[in-house]
Amino acid sequence: MAQNVATTEAKGFYKLSWLQRIGFGSGDLAQNLIFQTVACYLMIYLTTVLNLNPAFVSGLILTVRLIDCFWSPVVGRYIDNRNPKLGKYRTYLLYGGIPLTAAACLLMLPVVAEWGMTAKIVYATVSYTALSMIYSVVNIPYGSIMASMTRDNDEVLILTSTRMVCANIGQIVVQAGFPIGLAMCVHTAIDWNQATFMAIGTIPAFVILPSLPLLKRWLGKKGLYYTLLSIGFVGFAMLFCIGKFFDVVNLNTLVQIAKVMTGVGLLVGSLMWALVPEVITEAEYRTGNRPAATVNALAGVAFKAGFSIAGWITPLVMGWIGFNFASEESALPTAPSAWFIVTCVFALVGFVLLMLCFLGSKENITTTPEKPVSFGEMWQEFKANKCLQLVLSIFVVVFLASFISAPVNAYYTKLANYSDIAQNAILVFTCVIPALLLIVVGYLIYKYPLTDERLDQINKEIEERASK
Repeated sequence: MAQNVATTEAKGFYKLSWLQRIGFGSGDLAQNLIFQTVACYLMIYLTTVLNLNPAFVSGLILTVRLIDCFWSPVVGRYIDNRNPKLGKYRTYLLYGGIPLTAAACLLMLPVVAEWGMTAKIVYATVSYTALSMIYSVVNIPYGSIMASMTRDNDEVLILTSTRMVCANIGQIVVQAGFPIGLAMCVHTAIDWNQATFMAIGTIPAFVILPSLPLLKRWLGKKGLYYTLLSIGFVGFAMLFCIGKFFDVVNLNTLVQIAKVMTGVGLLVGSLMWALVPEVITEAEYRTGNRPAATVNALAGVAFKAGFSIAGWITPLVMGWIGFNFASEESALPTAPSAWFIVTCVFALVGFVLLMLCFLGSKENITTTPEKPVSFGEMWQEFKANKCLQLVLSIFVVVFLASFISAPVNAYYTKLANYSDIAQNAILVFTCVIPALLLIVVGYLIYKYPLTDERLDQINKEIEERASK
């Protein structure tokens, strides 16, 4: 038996310990403490604490994300073409984690709120751009570690589940913890309904992700996705009907149930990361090279494209509809020092978790090309890899659905405080647009061609080639 295991592992089908799985997952928890802060609260901070024009904030988020779309492939190419002593991918958790923590702490420096408008604009632009670029230096190699740990599809699914549970812990800590932390810092009453609504959509992850292997056997890979998306669609429809025709406060229990259902649908975004190692394996099958960092960089571009479109559209279109974040009553306290303290706490805890990931992840399968990967070759890989194109499209749409409502969620529980026009704007972004986008995600998943049987066949053929 031991010999069979050793033979299997020699071919790359490594079995991982729970220490390795949790160690790897702690890296996603760490990054989400920073990423969720930006995704859910940066727009509110810039418009209500720094009083920046929502149109400028919209343009800033779009510009930074566009820069990152060019920057991420540069990072991916650099990583794929090198093999540092501390690990091809792990190295960057250590050397990127330090500046990432510093940049996160400096993003909401309290003294900036006292500056003139021009100085605020310059500081917001520089600090956000720097944080975004450094984040890619950590996030891209981190995503590549998963494809370097094992080829075993079942292990990849367990590893993805563990990673996403940890990521969702980070999400729930930030989404609920940020408003709670702000209230504690300014010594005001905590709005538990708001904090719960912001975070409760994450709860399904802790039930569904550990059950993925069982659910996948029952429903099949695509059947699982369709089921989750359907539940999410119904949840968004319920939120819309409650907000449009009833009093949100009086139906708080039903509101929270509906929010949980939307979280089930949006959980598909987390599961998309399980498709990335599949795409990497398919690329290795065609080319003989395993471009993990390159594919993860492109996946990161698609992920950030969805995030950037959401960040650009939300303040801009809500302003057109009649809801101006800068002039409406803020859903959160606006004391600059409170925002700084809460952000720093999350960033410092995140750094400790990144170090745990560095120590706990083991790279078993890595390759460095004989000649450097060019940007032309990256583009050729994108054009040739139909599976990659589909996965990237899914990433854009599902994360657009996830983040287009993120900053607006803080306003939903206080819907009655706003005018009819403002209420309609909030409902469009928290319910209508995400529900429509889930339908698009379902169609794209329908078109995805890599079944588990095909992947097993591909992996066996790769190993047969290597043994000759």
